Amino acid sequence: MVIEFGHYALVLAFALTLVQSVLPIWGALIKDERLMAVAPPVSVTLFVLVLLSFVALTGAYLNSDFSVLNVLENSHSAKPLLYKFTGVWGNHEGSMLLWVLILVFFGALVGAFGRNLPADLRAVTLSVQGWVSAGFILFLLATSNPFTRVANPPLEGADLNPILQDIGLAIHPPLLYVGYVGFSITFSFAVAALILGRTDAAWARWVRPWTLLAWGFLTLGIAMGSYWAYYELGWGGWWFWDPVENASFMPWLAGTALLHSAIVMEKREALKVWTVLLAIFTFSLSLLGTFLVRSGVLTSVHAFATDPARGVFILGLLCFFIGGSLTLYAWRASTLKQGGLFAPISREGGLVLNNLFLTAACAAVFVGTLYPLVLDAVTGEKISVGAPFFNLTFGPLMVPLLLALPFGPVLSWKRGDLAAACQRLYAAFGLALVLALVAFWAWGMEMVLAPLGVGLAVWVMAGSVSEIVTRVKFFEIGPKRGFARLVGLPGSAWGTAFAHFGIGVTVLGIVTASAFQEEHVRTMRPGDTVDLSGYEITFDGAAPRRGPNYTEEVGHFTIRQGGAMVTELDPSKRIYTARQMPTTEAAIHTVGFSQLYLSLGESRGDGAVDVRVYFKPFITLIWIGCVIMAFGAACSMADRRLRVGAPKPARKRPSAPVAAE
Repeated sequence: MVIEFGHYALVLAFALTLVQSVLPIWGALIKDERLMAVAPPVSVTLFVLVLLSFVALTGAYLNSDFSVLNVLENSHSAKPLLYKFTGVWGNHEGSMLLWVLILVFFGALVGAFGRNLPADLRAVTLSVQGWVSAGFILFLLATSNPFTRVANPPLEGADLNPILQDIGLAIHPPLLYVGYVGFSITFSFAVAALILGRTDAAWARWVRPWTLLAWGFLTLGIAMGSYWAYYELGWGGWWFWDPVENASFMPWLAGTALLHSAIVMEKREALKVWTVLLAIFTFSLSLLGTFLVRSGVLTSVHAFATDPARGVFILGLLCFFIGGSLTLYAWRASTLKQGGLFAPISREGGLVLNNLFLTAACAAVFVGTLYPLVLDAVTGEKISVGAPFFNLTFGPLMVPLLLALPFGPVLSWKRGDLAAACQRLYAAFGLALVLALVAFWAWGMEMVLAPLGVGLAVWVMAGSVSEIVTRVKFFEIGPKRGFARLVGLPGSAWGTAFAHFGIGVTVLGIVTASAFQEEHVRTMRPGDTVDLSGYEITFDGAAPRRGPNYTEEVGHFTIRQGGAMVTELDPSKRIYTARQMPTTEAAIHTVGFSQLYLSLGESRGDGAVDVRVYFKPFITLIWIGCVIMAFGAACSMADRRLRVGAPKPARKRPSAPVAAE
């Protein structure tokens, strides 16, 4: 009965999306305040209905109700409780329901807390959000119904995909979806602005918090997915340029460009046409990622579905939303007035340069990801575009961007002084140069690019610190007053500094882990020892072990350094009973920011086993940097100025009574 209730709530939610899609926008066009006022309560009610639907499906998983086809295909009574819960979104239908839940949640947020928005803009924005919600709820009901019943259910389910039974997959999809779907609200704002002709500095200020929210969560989602692949797949890599990884990376690049473009639009009312276009493109890339994951055009550990009918439906949604918004954009773009002018050497100029490199990098990833698919569809020829292509196209675009990054915040608006900016950054440049030379001395001339990469990362980090220090004139006014001014800095200033510093931290982790890691792959027998980066790694043997829904072969290793024991590691190879699928469970020992990484391969008989052993210096900086970037987004969102909407017109004072003579 609960399942039918969840299904009914989803059908009722679809009916409400039709109301939200039509009445508010019609009210905005005819200036009817009563029709516009329909949008906020309907958006909140829509969220409640989808939430009830999601809770009903979750209850079926927790109770192992195998009369529900979705539960039957993706759960098992012996599965740990945590993975029964996360199994709700560990499949196509359930993950799409979570996708829709987050989609209507963003609409509800605008409906509940968007009182500072102009009534017509809020109404049209929620109507556009209703169009998107209607399309995806219809997709769920028509092709991916999570509430389909089984006439004669078996006693046991098929279990969840083993690689998804991990704490990383409990966290990764929700974070990623908040980022993916969060850009829907910026898309809705952009389309609403085009419909109403309202593209000004106030619009850019309203859009920025939503963009920051989506960007911050997408950053965390990508980082969590990267770390999950690193320790779960057993390959020891943190990024593989997998097409589905790229599908989440492209909206991140476009969203980063949108954040910076919106700043120029807010400050100078410039780049209006470009900012609105970026808002459309960013969500369009999120839709493209959804298509790639769920259409069956890709075979990937990240892909959820392989049903072509679903792919055709999503492709239709892509054509409608992307094509429709771009058509509206082409129709209204000529009416968008350009804002103030600025010199090439200025903060605006730096932000434009940022946009050029980010969009070029996004285009490179886009071409490398989709070209093999298009070629296969048109000619039947199958090619593979891998890391060499992306490294040779993406890397050279990032180097000049990182070199220019510290200059942007220290340049003045409208017209900047490059010489003065260099003076502010001389300490950062000196520190970067010294550490690059130290890296050359430590690692020799065999790796020329790696020390330069270290210097570049330090340049970005030190530049972000220099910007804050020089902004408050810390060394000129003394520590006491300097700290007082530091506390008084706006949240957006701290957000920029943290985000840029986090980029430098991530770059440092990428360079050091890629260039200086050590690796051994060999067959080891009990008692064998491998020396790696000053560690003696001894294989003590392997033994079987049984888990709640799997069996595994666990290898035991003793780690020593200078003869003294450091730790013990137990990597394993698991076989999940229901699906008979193997997984690799790596064992990791963290030393500072570096990690010692062990994973097991095939057994060779006589107790011998293939072993991969890595030492990855400073690799944790990759993910620490992402967390710092997301924290920067949170700091910027806390800026009080982003919560201030358009100024309200002053109330007319009642006219004074005319004095009787």
